[in-house]
Amino acid sequence: MAPQNDQEKGSDLASILGPGERGELTLLIANITEIMRTQVSDGMSAATAAPASGRGNPSLPKDGEKTETEPGEEEEGGEKTLRERRERELSVPRMSEMKGDAEGFFDEWREGVMRRLGEVVNGEKEEVEIVKEADVATTEGEGEGLGGKKVLTKNTNMEEADDALLNLYPPTSTSLYSLQKDKRILLLNAMLLLLLSLERYIAHSRVLLLHISSSLHLPLHILAEHEVKVAQGLLEAAKQMSGKDEKEKRGDENKNSRRWKVGLAGVAGAAVIGITGGLAAPLVAGAIGTIMGGLGLGATAAAGLLGTLAESGVIVGALFGAYGGRMTGQMMDQYAKEVEDFAFLPLKGSKYHEPKPEDRRLRVSIGISGWITSREDIVNPWRALGHKSEVFALRWELEALAKLGTSLESVIKSAAWGVARKEIISRTIFASLMTALWPISLLKVSKVVDNPFSVAKSRAEKAGVVLADALINKAQGERPVTLIGYSLGARVIYSCLMSLAERRAFGLVESAVLIGAPAPSDAAPWRAMRSVVAGRLVNVYSENDYILAFLYRTSSIQYGVAGLQEIEDVRGIENVDVSDMVSGHLRLQYLVGSILEKIGFEDIDVDEVQREEETLALMEEEEKKEEENKEEDDIKPEDEAEKMEKDVKKKTNQTLMQKAAEKLHLG
Repeated sequence: MAPQNDQEKGSDLASILGPGERGELTLLIANITEIMRTQVSDGMSAATAAPASGRGNPSLPKDGEKTETEPGEEEEGGEKTLRERRERELSVPRMSEMKGDAEGFFDEWREGVMRRLGEVVNGEKEEVEIVKEADVATTEGEGEGLGGKKVLTKNTNMEEADDALLNLYPPTSTSLYSLQKDKRILLLNAMLLLLLSLERYIAHSRVLLLHISSSLHLPLHILAEHEVKVAQGLLEAAKQMSGKDEKEKRGDENKNSRRWKVGLAGVAGAAVIGITGGLAAPLVAGAIGTIMGGLGLGATAAAGLLGTLAESGVIVGALFGAYGGRMTGQMMDQYAKEVEDFAFLPLKGSKYHEPKPEDRRLRVSIGISGWITSREDIVNPWRALGHKSEVFALRWELEALAKLGTSLESVIKSAAWGVARKEIISRTIFASLMTALWPISLLKVSKVVDNPFSVAKSRAEKAGVVLADALINKAQGERPVTLIGYSLGARVIYSCLMSLAERRAFGLVESAVLIGAPAPSDAAPWRAMRSVVAGRLVNVYSENDYILAFLYRTSSIQYGVAGLQEIEDVRGIENVDVSDMVSGHLRLQYLVGSILEKIGFEDIDVDEVQREEETLALMEEEEKKEEENKEEDDIKPEDEAEKMEKDVKKKTNQTLMQKAAEKLHLG
């Protein structure tokens, strides 16, 4: 047999690392996964420390607290009430069962990772028992990542990612840090392929790679760029695999395999990404190696690390989503019973066609708008997201969101709101607004917006359940998903995560960012949400969002409002105060990029963020002129309310007519 050339042979873990270094790698992975498991457990446990005074919006009443302190009441009584509430939450059997299920899922995933690592590093016959024996050794700051009141002011692009990465995912001490940079990069690439060999790239796998990058002190952009290369390599190699033969061969062998059933169901989806049949299995490794050459791993090494994934076009198809990000007609018929206009719109390419292979990624980001005044509002806020993940905008309940958007816009621009806002700002106790002491002039125009908000909020609850169902059914494949939403879009995420927790659907969501969420801020639901988010769970709030407070005034305000204050007493929640940025609820869709940049989101298009800021500056200038003109008019609130209702109806009809015309054109 002819000797393998350098490209075919490449570098594998045995050639990259010596025996001692391979043992150090196994120890590193064991230590990191132990830290991750602790975070899973802590996320569903009450924080031991009482909330710090002055945090969040202390004027807003919380569950179990009184709005005002009674004369003579001692502070210790409040702490006792808070402690008793924590104990009640933790004693609920349902929460305890959920915690056990989350830990069980994680343990099963970790066992699979360590077994696969043992096969690659030590050979299949050697057992790896180091998981239970490893002493977790981390640098200063262990356990502080993925939570707390933390704001990262720098954009996480290129080398700037280091500070953010080290802050969010504190490095675990390892002697591998002293290796040459090229060698550390090869090691990271090898671990990426090894995790993909599990035939799915779940959220925990991605978080593990973030911890490895931090521990090896590699900039985050290296991982992100290599994820893109691997995605392209898998899809290119998949073109040379025979899906038909594979289906017949493996279908009988894997009748009871859940993931294989998903793959078989998505053979048509595999064809979408270009699996046309052709090369036989022995040549697939060469195809993989050719594409993976840019990672420094040759054909044999790459194929060996990828395992069966290097021989299965159907599994590759299932990994990237059997339906290419869209829903089949049958699925849509099922969802349409609950929610109208539910669809994933890719930001790359045409929204009426499947994404092109070159636009596919190993990760998915879904942006969810909270209202619209034009159909472009579904997509525009999410153009600030970068290109290292596959970005979709979720279209849901177009009619309800259009009516809410025009209603909000009418109220904000009304003379009644201008007068009321001055009165609100002059008050010293914001909590008084929660007890229905809103300005009379504002209450007289409230009917314009109350019903649209109530309807849209109810639809958001249903849309969240539908989104959860879509993720569970792998509409986006076996890839980690990041969810980002503002206003009622954040409410959709809230409902989605609660549904995932109820159905014990772990490992699907990597991170979630809720901006100005009209959702409760009490601890119990956020602990449940924490259980199904493997990475960052961020609550972005503003104490200046008076419109949100007004809209939410008839809801269960005693539980607090996430969009107005911190989430307290829950480990692993990042609370980010953007009061200095957000002057009102309608500003949110024009601040998505700036807010994500502030929280240290890892993939931002800085050019789009700049355009976003320029648009907002022009809007504020125009609104300032309009307010100056209104001061000269004397409009009665009751007359204004009638006019506003007519305007809302007219604008909503215009938006819906645009939608109807678009459908007619497509037909």
